[in-house]
Amino acid sequence: MRVILKVLAAVIVLLLAYLAFWPVAVKPVAWNAPENPGYTGDYAPNDRLAALQFTDIGDHIGPEDADIGPDGMVYMATHTGDILRAGVGGAKAEVFANTDGRPLGLEFGPDGTLYVADAYRGLIAVARDGTVRLLADVTEGGSPIRYADDVDVAPDGRIYFSDASTRFGAREVGSTLTASVLDLVEHSANGRVLVHDPETGTTRVFADGLTFANGVAVSPDGTALMVVETGEYRVLRYDLGAPDSEPDVLLTNTPGFPDNINNAPDGNYWVGLVSPRNPVMDKLANKPQLRRVIMRLPDTMKPAPTRHGFVLRMAADGTVLETLQDPAGDYALTTGAVTAPDGTVIVTSLSEPRLGYLRR
Repeated sequence: MRVILKVLAAVIVLLLAYLAFWPVAVKPVAWNAPENPGYTGDYAPNDRLAALQFTDIGDHIGPEDADIGPDGMVYMATHTGDILRAGVGGAKAEVFANTDGRPLGLEFGPDGTLYVADAYRGLIAVARDGTVRLLADVTEGGSPIRYADDVDVAPDGRIYFSDASTRFGAREVGSTLTASVLDLVEHSANGRVLVHDPETGTTRVFADGLTFANGVAVSPDGTALMVVETGEYRVLRYDLGAPDSEPDVLLTNTPGFPDNINNAPDGNYWVGLVSPRNPVMDKLANKPQLRRVIMRLPDTMKPAPTRHGFVLRMAADGTVLETLQDPAGDYALTTGAVTAPDGTVIVTSLSEPRLGYLRR
């Protein structure tokens, strides 16, 4: 019996030592998470996404972002590097191009060029014939772009895109989800927004110091840039006429992790909440050492996304106008939405093996 107790004690000591001292990639920073409002008020639950219909995307998964092309078709990114296209409400998608990376944000320019924020490669341009061209994988100062996330094109032709994390490169750590988790747990505000000038071919830093810079959308009149700061549960507005000014906070303290933001044709914006907030991680916001312990746990014991489909429509001043939800999680890890010319709402997802659309 004594031998068993000694062995048990040794195992416990080793386990505690592992949880306390085993090296991990993150260096968590203390911060104060705002109190979660939950799904109440403007965010009260509904089942409006239960009416979703779906486009078959074959063996692909994760149509993380989508845009409507000049041909009226829906173009979408996937995990394999393939960019698919389908008719609005079409039964099945087909392959249009492959970036040889991990495409995330998509946006068509006025000339029909498809601009892609590729998490593994950087900023990419895809011609109408599917030809892929790398525009930028470093800034003009030589800083590597390690996690290009979302993209939008301003009326003046400049291309704004987010570099979600300069600490954890998506290709380097093996996946976009792994890099996202590492960056959000660390919370070291190393994300940034970049701007590419097609005329000069230069790419410079527009804004930095962001905690997982995610969705970007230029206002229709080109005067402002909306940026989703996922780690702070908020949406910021930058004045493009005064780029050195502090951003305004449009939407704050969302009950989930905000992801993409896209322009809606009525002058408003679609924002996706990819998952409800994690109460454990919020409670450990000001306890960085315990967040390091969390990262030493087996993957099955670490906090994980919760399946609750959610997209919201936001006014230009940050007012929440409506939400579309699926609390049952049939179509979940929702990243955002875009509106087709006929009013159909295309709903995208980080992990679904299909693309959702909602007839309005």
